[in-house]
Amino acid sequence: MRNYIYKILIAVIALIAVFEFTIGRTLNKITKQTDILLTKEGRKGMVDSIKIEMEKAVKRENYLKKDERILINNFINKIKNELNTIE
Repeated sequence: MRNYIYKILIAVIALIAVFEFTIGRTLNKITKQTDILLTKEGRKGMVDSIKIEMEKAVKRENYLKKDERILINNFINKIKNELNTIE
């Protein structure tokens, strides 16, 4: 009976350790991210960082590379053509 209890205790400790090192770490990362998004200070920080990145983008002369501009332009022209063919 004593060996059975020892085996159960070892198995439970092993399961807890495996859980903490696999699923527990992922859950901790998720909860940290949700805490940032759900708190007032976290949302203000996100808005501030978005504003800073937008200011950097506005100050750049060319935000897109040439091949990206061509691709987006072709895509927009294709959508315009499809919208013009509506009867």
